[in-house]
Amino acid sequence: MSMHKKDFDYIVIGGGSAGAAAASRLSEDPSVTVALVEAGPDDRGYDEVLQLDRWMELLESGLDWDYPIEEQENGNSFMRHARAKVMGGCSSHNSCIAFWAPREDIDEWESKFGATGWNSQMAYRLYKKLETNEDAGPQAPHHGDSGPVKLMNVPANDPCGVAILDAAEQAGIPRAKFNNDQTVVNGANFFQINRLPDGTRSSSSVSYIHPITGRENFFLLTGLQARKLNFDASKRCTGVDVVDGAFGRTSTLNAAREVVVSAGAIDSPKLLMLSGIGPAEHLEEVGVQVLVDSPGVGEHLQDHPEGVIQWEAKKPMVESSTQWWEIGIFTPTREGLDRPDLMMHYGQVPFDMHTLRQGYPTGENTFCLTPNVTHAKSRGTVRLRSCDFRDKPKVDPRYFTDPEGHDARVMTFGIRKAREIVAQSPMADWAGEEQFPGKDVQTDDQIFDYLRRTHNTVYHPAGSVRMGAEDDAMSPLDPQLRVKGVSGLRVADASVMPELVTVNPNITVMMIGERCAELIQQD
Repeated sequence: MSMHKKDFDYIVIGGGSAGAAAASRLSEDPSVTVALVEAGPDDRGYDEVLQLDRWMELLESGLDWDYPIEEQENGNSFMRHARAKVMGGCSSHNSCIAFWAPREDIDEWESKFGATGWNSQMAYRLYKKLETNEDAGPQAPHHGDSGPVKLMNVPANDPCGVAILDAAEQAGIPRAKFNNDQTVVNGANFFQINRLPDGTRSSSSVSYIHPITGRENFFLLTGLQARKLNFDASKRCTGVDVVDGAFGRTSTLNAAREVVVSAGAIDSPKLLMLSGIGPAEHLEEVGVQVLVDSPGVGEHLQDHPEGVIQWEAKKPMVESSTQWWEIGIFTPTREGLDRPDLMMHYGQVPFDMHTLRQGYPTGENTFCLTPNVTHAKSRGTVRLRSCDFRDKPKVDPRYFTDPEGHDARVMTFGIRKAREIVAQSPMADWAGEEQFPGKDVQTDDQIFDYLRRTHNTVYHPAGSVRMGAEDDAMSPLDPQLRVKGVSGLRVADASVMPELVTVNPNITVMMIGERCAELIQQD
């Protein structure tokens, strides 16, 4: 870290999935200087970060912001949102499940929400640009073969996983190929993941930043937490105040051209609000001077809520894995959908994070399925706890509060569908006792009561600083990711999504970083 230089052309705040991509692309122009500011440490030298199969060690560790959630009226208040405090952000913290979002998702950002230019044609061009995919070649011309992020197919080395796929086929969910330029509405398979052959995760830091640390115009500033954005009299963003550690001295970094906030769906709205951009009434309540009354900042928080159903395994489970969650199962809960409303991950390890405290049995040799809601209708908020940047924000996902009951219905269906899969003959040699919710839990009310108390998250918060039409007062960003009401400031991370994508969103967040750099260069 070099703090001798404090004046740059561009400052990117947050070295995560989008921020690393944006900073890397911006610094390809040798005539500009780019600073990438990250609150956590460099990931180099952290084996538990770099080795993908160790990702679960990072939850609630010193490399996790570890945000509690507010008391839930209809969900599990014990839940925590893991947010990575290390270079690469959540791409250094997650299980590296690598998906191109369905075309229908991205096209809706433009057609339904007014984010002009954000369509599948644009997104699929950038997915191809950012990846080097194992499947690239004449049979899959849509895939990239020279991008920084390396994608591989998970090998079918887990016999219980193969049996799950055979059983899913018998239950009406055929094997499908993921990232094959077709939306999988009903299908299952081993995932693609962003991982190198030696087991190193192909995070945004490994992919975009490690190769460019020698660039003379690129400055990686780690261990610096942003506390406030600065603006001149004309409301142009001039830079950011940062601190070296929670009780360190404040330094000011100056941006001659633009600042990009890439702090994620929880910390981006927090930083904007600390800087006076947000719902005026809320800012006044906590003692922040209002710069721009932007009621959509911290609104529209979305997630993929996730239930879990676990069985004892009759035979020994695998003792090594690429990342312990190797299979995805998609299926619709009703006819006529153009995208699946239900997804499950298959886990090769005990997943009793929220069931043990509720008294459910567990074990060491188990497998599980985790039905999650791909397009949850519930919407939550991110709010400041106070005007002190050190205070964790109030994160209130408001799980299962959608008035139609869609989210509860889909996840309840998911528990039943998981049971149907595991009841098929290929699982006869694997499936022992159902540990939770247990065979006595059968009615919709019983299943949802269990889910409400024990559900988790797939750690996919999004939408809290959404982009939208110029005249949409509840969209804080325009379609160029510019913050409305000020100049020289953009946001690029999962918070900008008008609606969370159907699939694991990490590759899409990298795509957003790529697009942000393009938009800046076009200007």
